[in-house]
Amino acid sequence: MMKIKSLFAFLMMATLSTSLSAQDKPFTLEDLNFGGTNYHSMQPKNMWLTWWGDQLIQTDVEECYTIDAKTGKKATLFTLEEVNEWAKSDDERYVRHLMNATFPYPDKPIVQVGNRHAVILVDFKQKKIVWQDSISGQTANDWNAVSKATAYVEDHQLFVADAYGQKHQLSTDGSREIVYGQSVHRNEFGIEKGTFWSPDGLRLAFYRMDQSMVTDYPQVDIFPREATYEPDKYPMAGMTSHKVTVGVYDLQTDKTVYLQAGDPTDRYFTNISWSPDSKTIYMFELNRAQNDCRLVSYDAATGEKLAELYRETSDKYVEPLHPIQFLPWDNTKFIMQSQKDGYNHLYLYDANGKELKQITKGEWVVMEVLGFNKKQKAVIFKANKEHPLHHRLYSVSMKGEIKQLEIVDGVHNAELSPSGNFLIDRFSTPTRPRVIDVVDITQKTPRHTNLLDAEDPWAGYQYPIFECGSIKAADGVTDLYYRMVKPADFNPDKKYPTVIYVYGGPHANNVQASWHWASRSWETYMAQKGYIVFILDNRGSQYRGRDFEQATFHQLGQIEMQDQMKGVEYLRTLYYIDMDRLGVHGWSFGGFMTISLMTNYPDVFKVGVAGGPVIDWKWYEVMYGERYMGTPETNPEGYAKTSLIDKAKNLKGKLQIITGYNDNTVVPQHCLSFLDACIKAGTQPDFFAYPGEEHNMRGHASVHLHERITQYFEDYLK
Repeated sequence: MMKIKSLFAFLMMATLSTSLSAQDKPFTLEDLNFGGTNYHSMQPKNMWLTWWGDQLIQTDVEECYTIDAKTGKKATLFTLEEVNEWAKSDDERYVRHLMNATFPYPDKPIVQVGNRHAVILVDFKQKKIVWQDSISGQTANDWNAVSKATAYVEDHQLFVADAYGQKHQLSTDGSREIVYGQSVHRNEFGIEKGTFWSPDGLRLAFYRMDQSMVTDYPQVDIFPREATYEPDKYPMAGMTSHKVTVGVYDLQTDKTVYLQAGDPTDRYFTNISWSPDSKTIYMFELNRAQNDCRLVSYDAATGEKLAELYRETSDKYVEPLHPIQFLPWDNTKFIMQSQKDGYNHLYLYDANGKELKQITKGEWVVMEVLGFNKKQKAVIFKANKEHPLHHRLYSVSMKGEIKQLEIVDGVHNAELSPSGNFLIDRFSTPTRPRVIDVVDITQKTPRHTNLLDAEDPWAGYQYPIFECGSIKAADGVTDLYYRMVKPADFNPDKKYPTVIYVYGGPHANNVQASWHWASRSWETYMAQKGYIVFILDNRGSQYRGRDFEQATFHQLGQIEMQDQMKGVEYLRTLYYIDMDRLGVHGWSFGGFMTISLMTNYPDVFKVGVAGGPVIDWKWYEVMYGERYMGTPETNPEGYAKTSLIDKAKNLKGKLQIITGYNDNTVVPQHCLSFLDACIKAGTQPDFFAYPGEEHNMRGHASVHLHERITQYFEDYLK
C-alpha cells in the first residue's frame, strides 16, 4: 500500500501513459464520446456480477455462471435457452438475455428474470416458473421479494398488484398536478424514488405531491406541424413550492393512512425508512430554509406522530441525504450519517434517539454505507480516509475499530453479499482501467481473488499525458487538486493553447485517483488537437468536508472563481502555457462558472463555451437554489452579486452559449435573458440550441455537441 507521503509525491508527478513509440492511431469523437458509434469498444472489459446469498454469480447474455470466491473458477449454472424452455416462452414471454438476472432469495434456487411483459421467478433446480407478475410496462414499478407485491403508477394513479394478481387502486385524483408514488422535491436530498416497502412487504409508504399551486414553465414541443405546449412545473427560488405528504398503504387491510406530520407547506420530507418489525416509519423533516432538520418517527398503522428523535440546526444549511439503518443484529439500535462535526461520519443511536457514540471520526468523509457484516458486527463503508482523491473500502466495529478491506490505492466501488461476508470490489487506478476482485472479509486479513484486470482499450492510439497535482486555494491554506492533460507529443519548449474545464459546484468533483485521474474523454480529443486541458476542483465541490463545501454559501461562484484564478496563476508559471490563448468551458454549474470567469476576468480568457448555464439564481429551482443562496428576498446582495445579467456588458472574448431547447433543469430563460442583456449592452456572444433536448444531449447528439465545442476553440483559440 502506498504511504501518504509517497502518495502525495506521486500525485505531484506527471503520470505518463504507455510509450509513444507504438501509439500512433488518432481518436475520433465516435471513439471517445458516449454517443459515438465506436464508444463501447473503447471501454475497458467488464463483468456483470451479482450475489445469490454468498455465492457469486456472473450474469451474461446467454449464461449465468457460479464463481468460486477462493479460486475464481467458473461453472455454468443455467443458460438462456434453458430458462426460456422452462418458462415455456413464446413471443409474449420470451426472455432476451440474462444480463439483469437477480437472485432475490439467498436460500432458494430462484432467479428473477424479465422481459418486456413480465417479471418471472424461475426455480432452476425444479426447472419451472414458480411465479409471474400480473402487470407490465408501467411507470415506477417497485416489486417486493417478500410479499411479491408490486407498486406501480398507471395513468397518474398509484396501484399495488398483490402476489395473486389482484389490483388495488390507492389513488383516484392523480394527475400532472397531483403526483403519486414518484420522486419529489426535484430529486434533491438523496430522493430517487417515491415508494418504500416495509421489510415484511405488507405495507407501502409512498409520496403524494400536490404541485397544482406551482407555476408552469412554458416548454414547447416543436416537432409537430403545429408546435404544442408542454408545460413543466418549475418552482423557482422564493416562489410558491409544492406540498408533499406521505401515505401508508396496508396490503392486509386494503386501507391507506397518511402520516400526521402537520402542514406540509414549505417543508421537505426525505430519507424514509422502516423499523425492522415494519411497525414504525422514520423520516427526516426539513424546513424550507434548510437549516433545521429533524428525525421523526410515526406509527405505520395509524399515521400518528410518535417522537422527534434527533434535531440538527445550522447557520448555513443541513442536508440529509441518507436514511437511518438499523443494525441487523440489534433491532434496538441504528446508525445515522451526519456531518455535524465537519465531515460526514457514522453515529450510533438507540431506538429512542439517544446518541450512544460516534463510530467514525477524522478529517475525511464517509462516502457510502455498503451494508453490514453480521458475524463481525461491523459496518462496511467507502471513504476517502487515506487521501481525498482515493476512495477506499473499510469495516468498522461498534467500538470504532477500522479495518481496510482492500490493498490497492485508487477509486473503489463495491457490492456486499447479503451476509456481509464477501465483497465484489470494482476499482481503477490512474494507470489501470478496470479491476474486479472478490474479497472474503471474514478472514483476519481479507483474502482477494482477482476476476478481471482489464487490458487498456486505448492501446495503439495517440495517448495523451495525464498529470495530477495540487495548489493552494485563495485562502492560502486549503489544498486543491488538479488534473492536466497534455498532447502525446508534448514539448516543454513549445507554447500551447490551454482550456480550463470547470464545473465547480456542489455534489461533484472532477479529479479522482481513477483511470486517467478521472479524465473526461473530450479532454483526450482536445489534447490530440494540440491543446492542454486543465481541471481544478475548487472549494464548494464535494468529498472535502462541510466547511469546504459551505464556503460558497449565499455567494455561489465567487469563492469558486477566486480558486480557479489561483489555477490561472499556477498556469502562468508554466513556460509552455500560452496565456494569450486561454479558454474556458463548462456545463450547467460549469456553464455558470464559464460565463462568470469570462465576464469577471474579461482580459484573461480569450474564448469560452458555456453549456446549459445558470445566469441568475432567481430563475433556478427552489430546493437546490435556496439551499445555497437563500431567497432573492432574504439574500438580495448575494443574488445581485452572482447574477450575470449586469455583467453582459463586460464580455470581450468569444463566447458560445449552448442549451437544450427543452432544458427542464436550467430552463432556457437563463440563456435567453443573457442574450437580451448582451443585445442591450452591445456585446456579441454566439448561441446554439438543440431542439428536443433537455439539460444534457442524449445519444448521437452528444457527438455533435462535442464536435461543436471543439470547433469553437479551433476557430477562435488556436
